[in-house]
Amino acid sequence: MSARRCGVLGDPVAHSLSPVLHRAGYAALGLDWRYDAHRVPAGGLAGFLDGLDPEWRGLSLTMPLKREAMALADRVTDRARLAGAVNTLVLADDGFLSGDNTDLPGAAAAVRERTSLPLASAAVLGGGATATSTGLALADLGARSLRVLVRDPSRAEETVRALRAHPSGPEVTTGALAGDDPLDVDVVVSTVPAVAQTPELVARCAPAPVLFEVLYDPWPTPLAASAGDRVLVGGLDLLVHQAVMQFDLFTGLQAPLEAMREAGERALAGRSPT
Repeated sequence: MSARRCGVLGDPVAHSLSPVLHRAGYAALGLDWRYDAHRVPAGGLAGFLDGLDPEWRGLSLTMPLKREAMALADRVTDRARLAGAVNTLVLADDGFLSGDNTDLPGAAAAVRERTSLPLASAAVLGGGATATSTGLALADLGARSLRVLVRDPSRAEETVRALRAHPSGPEVTTGALAGDDPLDVDVVVSTVPAVAQTPELVARCAPAPVLFEVLYDPWPTPLAASAGDRVLVGGLDLLVHQAVMQFDLFTGLQAPLEAMREAGERALAGRSPT
């Protein structure tokens, strides 16, 4: 297979483990491919795409580009359209740009790798693109009640609309991130920064038997540290599973999941605590 280029785009992006995971996959399969991180701020994706040559094959997208990419892809999968966000762009040999969302199935796979508990109700902390994809993943797994908690409910309108459009028709409500009522749900998903995880918020999440923390750096976050003997799904779990699916799309080969996971674990272990 001829050498190709891939990369992860976002702002900030220097902390991303995606290059570690994808490069480990290339090494395990003997592929002479490149994968690098590129800082691309909001509004800069179209310009970056214009500068790519035929050697490029795939792009992983993180904040703040996931929704921006929707308008730039020639073809978009149903799950990306449902989420209203693209985290994967494949530059096809026919010149078309295909958009997908591997966060959604990646989140479902990450959860089911850690637990088989029924997840009928969920609270999602945050209202951005990642909150949307993880909320949809929980609906795929059977959640019929989804509560979206944000600082400003008006900023979650797009997420709420997407969750209500899920084919299963879940009940979706919004609430304030700040509050003292316990979140008596089957699973809490946090997509908010570690600095926003106040002792009060951590205490609200205590009743949930499953915690899903989408961050992996810094680690552990206050919520992750509070898990105790509860089921904890971590950000690295999500990152690995969605990266494995991206790897498949980019290369056409089955990704070496364990090699990619182990590389991510080593990289995280080598980072200084923040």
